[in-house]
Amino acid sequence: MDHQFNISVVIPTYNRAELLAGAIESLLAQDASGFQYEVIVVDNNSTDKTRDVVESFSDRDRPVRYIFEDRQGNAYARNAGITQSHASIVAFIDDDVRASSNWIASVKTIFEKHPEVGFIGGKVLPVWTSTPPDWLTSQHWMPLGIQDHGEAEFYLEPVRVTGVISANLAVRRELLERVGMFSTRLQMVKGCIGGMEDHDLVDRLWRAGTVGMYVPQLVVETPVDCQRTRKSYHRRWHKGHGRNYAIMREERMENASWYLFGVPAHLYRQALIDSVGLVKHWVGRREELAFLCEVHLWFFLGFWLKRVQDGQATST
Repeated sequence: MDHQFNISVVIPTYNRAELLAGAIESLLAQDASGFQYEVIVVDNNSTDKTRDVVESFSDRDRPVRYIFEDRQGNAYARNAGITQSHASIVAFIDDDVRASSNWIASVKTIFEKHPEVGFIGGKVLPVWTSTPPDWLTSQHWMPLGIQDHGEAEFYLEPVRVTGVISANLAVRRELLERVGMFSTRLQMVKGCIGGMEDHDLVDRLWRAGTVGMYVPQLVVETPVDCQRTRKSYHRRWHKGHGRNYAIMREERMENASWYLFGVPAHLYRQALIDSVGLVKHWVGRREELAFLCEVHLWFFLGFWLKRVQDGQATST
């Protein structure tokens, strides 16, 4: 391994050439004196001018490498970037985000200050391209890839189930080599949404005894287009999320005294609670709470349909 780089930053991208340039610019504008980092852009089968955008940065002092990954899916793309990276710390951002000027320095500082920490994540703050509807409170941020857990650092452990997402994530390479990379079974591919590859990686890190940390000064911003502020998008996302949870078979989710159609009992109980809550909050004109109950039911539907499908496949 080439140790000249302290950090490798991986950006997976698919047909977002117009946004990708800004993400790269934000990384090249980092206040990172005294150490070295590389930027790796993984083109995941784009048909636009992605390669031209990346190559337009070839004359910069900071290395920006172009990699092509033809297997479709953001997990395949991130894994290709990990494989081609050189540093002992691998960091990830999305192709539409803008990293704060101290992002790289914060990654390096936290890992040096906390040798016990294996992975870190921070804030992913929204840049609204249109005024969000009243119902779109922070309780509905998950499908938008937005994350803000407050202003205090804290450890990320299974006893405090707070996740981090790969739009703003950094992991020690040795851990990726030990627990494996992103799961391609749970990834988002083209029109499929509600992926679980981030959650699955964190879960495997936890099961390996790894401690993570939420770092509030680790900040990126992401644009939220109007398509993703529609209820139809959130319904699709939660249904896909439920389906991927059914595939993942997370230990906490599967802990139940009985099952029906392969679905844990507590999910049926929660679906009943959400059904009552949907009616209650709708009558009380609490739209944001009513819709929260509704999307929980879409999650249950996605989970239930996948388990029924798996059961039918097993019986034939």
